[in-house]
Amino acid sequence: MDTLEAMRVFVAVVERNGFSAAAQALDMSTAGVTRQVAALEKRLSTRLLHRTTRRVSPTSAGAAYYAQCVRLLAEFDALEASIGAQALEPSGTLRINAPVSWGIARLGPLLASYRERFPQVELDLALSDRLVDMVEEGYDVAIRITREPSPTLIARRLGESRVSLCAAPAYLAARGTPQTPQDLQAHACLSYSYWAAGNNWPLQGPGGEVKVAVNSLLHANNGDVLREAAIAGMGLILQPDFLLEDALADGRLVRILPEWEASPIGIFAVYTSRSHLAPKVRSFIDHLVESGV
Repeated sequence: MDTLEAMRVFVAVVERNGFSAAAQALDMSTAGVTRQVAALEKRLSTRLLHRTTRRVSPTSAGAAYYAQCVRLLAEFDALEASIGAQALEPSGTLRINAPVSWGIARLGPLLASYRERFPQVELDLALSDRLVDMVEEGYDVAIRITREPSPTLIARRLGESRVSLCAAPAYLAARGTPQTPQDLQAHACLSYSYWAAGNNWPLQGPGGEVKVAVNSLLHANNGDVLREAAIAGMGLILQPDFLLEDALADGRLVRILPEWEASPIGIFAVYTSRSHLAPKVRSFIDHLVESGV
């Protein structure tokens, strides 16, 4: 027995003072209405209705049960309506994971403009360069900066970033400027710990691709630290331009071997499933795409 359905039938019988009128209102047979109420009474082990040839009226237990049914059905209908509304309009808490450096460089203004458009969404952002388990840790969407997003996730490309070799002018004045990729082997280099290539820096240039085994004096799991160390003259870095643009613009860093770069790195929004994608997730990803990150 569908208890909710039986409760709706019982309420209709009480409000219309009879089985036939309730059946007509519910587009059911009178026999079907009678069976539903009888099954409800059997389940509760209580008579809910007085039945006479002229009318049907609730017993004292039936009257109390009717009042509770009206309240519970109203709450249930309100719950369904609220969930249905959420299925149409972005709302609720959106949990976002993003890399530290990219998040600091890009996300603040994007979050502000998104919230202006969708004020019913509460944003919960975690910045981490660790590869999080989105399902286990409960994230709705993550930003991944990679050349190949995981095949287990749904990925939407947001853009890409140039990856450049840079150094501080003071470092180059002291150590000289590399003229070929092989010259990098004679220089101090600063490497990103999570880069799959490790100390073998792959570069694309006029002669195709070369991989240079560099001497890394520093490994760090954060690009901001590597940039600041390079600005201080510690060595050369190979990093995405979203980390470098301000330092390049004001001369604290300069490009070296400009005809040689690592291949561009993709910026993706990833989520776990295409089916029943929540409006808060879809609207956030659309906003990132429209904003041209």
